[in-house]
Amino acid sequence: MEEKYFSEEHYLLRDMVKELANNDIAKLAHEIDETGKYPMDSIKKMSELGLMGIPWDENYGGYGMDTLALVIAIEEIGKICPSTAATMMAHTSLGTAPIYLFGTEEQKKKYIPKLASGQMIGAFGLTEPNAGSDAGNTQTTAEFDGNKFIVNGQKVFCTNAGYAGIIIFTAKLIENGEEKGVSAFIVEAGSEGLSIGKPEKKMGWRGSDTRSVYFNNMEIPKDNLLGKAHKGFKQFLKTLTGGRITIGALALGTAGGAYELALKYSKEREAFGKQINHFQSISFKLAEMATRIEASKHFVYHAAWRKDQDLDLIKEAAMAKLYSSETAMYVTTEAIQVLGGYGYIKEYNVERFFRDAKILEIGEGTSEIQRIIISREILKNINI
Repeated sequence: MEEKYFSEEHYLLRDMVKELANNDIAKLAHEIDETGKYPMDSIKKMSELGLMGIPWDENYGGYGMDTLALVIAIEEIGKICPSTAATMMAHTSLGTAPIYLFGTEEQKKKYIPKLASGQMIGAFGLTEPNAGSDAGNTQTTAEFDGNKFIVNGQKVFCTNAGYAGIIIFTAKLIENGEEKGVSAFIVEAGSEGLSIGKPEKKMGWRGSDTRSVYFNNMEIPKDNLLGKAHKGFKQFLKTLTGGRITIGALALGTAGGAYELALKYSKEREAFGKQINHFQSISFKLAEMATRIEASKHFVYHAAWRKDQDLDLIKEAAMAKLYSSETAMYVTTEAIQVLGGYGYIKEYNVERFFRDAKILEIGEGTSEIQRIIISREILKNINI
């Protein structure tokens, strides 16, 4: 599979990230899950290796690689600590990508070098209490007032919000008392009128920082408009399309990590005088897990390749996200079954991957939303 997509640079990157994950990130994964501690130590190490800016141009301080390289890094880190991989994924695909894609040259020069180096963490605010899958129902407003915007509203489930140097968000633009559509904006941490809620206590991704963000008559300069006015919703849909590839990569890592633990256990555990992987009930589970992971790799790598070739990828990104996230949920469930009672014990880590997997079917568009997108893309091209 890999030889179809990977260059020599990709293999070298994978080896580097795998070494970091196994030697450093693995030491902190259990503690992060137990305490909900933000993986700052791991972020510093990833930053030193340039992993916080993999796909961005070197002119902006990036690593100068491609989407597939980002996928590889997220997958390898996700095999060890999905919380850390989620932090990196949200920072790059959601907290930096909109500036790279839609920002002015001044905005790119101001923010991307700091984001790419890990000196600054990025966050992304789209979801609201009454705007989840229906993201177009944004209630946050940004009223234009001379040379500034006055913002009021709330965002929920905002990853990295408590540690972010900037938050990118959407709001309905108001001009002269009239709604002018949804636009995107940048706000810097510490801005007056911006407040950050307490960390959410979550089932999984416990080391990933998730909070509500509140805007109370928050003033931001007009230069903080991101992209074209009234085009914010369309811009964020494009951002989410790319984000579905990277969450697919995280699903690959989550599934792969659980599968490797189950495979290892099946070789070590004996019952009735032989290794349990010699029993068809176990070997068939392993075969199905391996097959679904391999199929998921094709979906995700192919979508990443299409993005790097600047080809249409709405359908392919949705397929990659849908299939890989459901694979992660399937594999982590079956991995627990392979380990039996030990799979239910935290010491064996499989239950952590199981808890981390569920959000993959929800975040950045639920499985149901992905099926809507895929069916819409299929049906619009029917010529029968």
